[in-house]
Amino acid sequence: MKTKAAVLWGLGQKWEVEEIDLDPPGPGEVMVKLTASGLCHSDEHLVTGDLPFPLPVVGGHEGAGTIVEVGPGVEDLAEDDPVVLTFLPACGRCSYCARGMTNLCELGAAVMMGPQLDGTHRFHARGEDVGQMCLLGTFSEYTVVPVASVVKVDEGTALDKAALIGCGVTTGFGSSVRTAEVQAGDTVVVLGAGGIGMNAIQGARIAGARCIVAVDPVEYKRERAREFGATHVAESADAAWEIVSELTRGRLADACIVTTGVAEGAYTAPALALVGKRGRVVITAIGHPEEQTLTGSLLEMTLYEKQIRGALYGSSNAQHDIPRLLELYNSGQLKLDELITREYHLEEVNEGYDDMRAGRNVRGLIRF
Repeated sequence: MKTKAAVLWGLGQKWEVEEIDLDPPGPGEVMVKLTASGLCHSDEHLVTGDLPFPLPVVGGHEGAGTIVEVGPGVEDLAEDDPVVLTFLPACGRCSYCARGMTNLCELGAAVMMGPQLDGTHRFHARGEDVGQMCLLGTFSEYTVVPVASVVKVDEGTALDKAALIGCGVTTGFGSSVRTAEVQAGDTVVVLGAGGIGMNAIQGARIAGARCIVAVDPVEYKRERAREFGATHVAESADAAWEIVSELTRGRLADACIVTTGVAEGAYTAPALALVGKRGRVVITAIGHPEEQTLTGSLLEMTLYEKQIRGALYGSSNAQHDIPRLLELYNSGQLKLDELITREYHLEEVNEGYDDMRAGRNVRGLIRF
């Protein structure tokens, strides 16, 4: 069949929206009609090369929609089922899945950058096979994905809002609640108040943090951060240190979560300086592939038992956490509507990323 999709053909190029071919679902796969897709910074990393995916590729890895066709052998899903797509498929059988770390699944790590599980592609254009960002490709009206990449949700779910849970919400929320292990009464600093950072902020709020300091050079994002639970804001890490030191009587923060647009090695020193004894620094932002150097005091890490932790998908388990986050949204505790700064048509995808780079959006959303 034909579907309209946004394809990246080369590094540094614009997304090109065109009609391309889509194969029907194979064994263990489903076809999804997208309702909406978030404009996540990770797709910008495809353009810059910070995420070295093979090109060409249909972008998008944060979406939700309705199943319109199931492939052979699919038993737990059916046509018309509402689903949220998850960018990290999990086999449920490897050592990491068996220990509950489905975000680190060996299968998911092996296939997310390549073709589908059988080694072939579902998208085709200009006589070439076209890949799918994280096996998904949500910058398309329709897509075909493995059943391991979908989470069935309740009938009546607001799929345009639920789309954001496929990546940004779960990653940010989990970075606070799971990776940083924020507890009631903690003081938390979030470096970068974008689509991931806002959810780290509200994750800390829901976990019961006493003080949450949002750090961002963009005034608009600092203002919006208060809506999601920030008790204080700062335009730099140095300014945040003064605030945190006063709030904690010199003990400093319990956790600092790095959710900047790109993770730089130089960011670790100020992040470590912001946390006190047993403080956790969580690196959620994607760094440059060639980045090899971190900064910070090794002496303080030893004497104060400070920790640096990486966070992939917020250390989350999609099949458990996506429905739970929707329940938090339905109960009024998790903000999703407020995350969407502006909606775009698929043809406006490049404008959406222009707005993201300019700091005008918390999260842009493509609505189909």
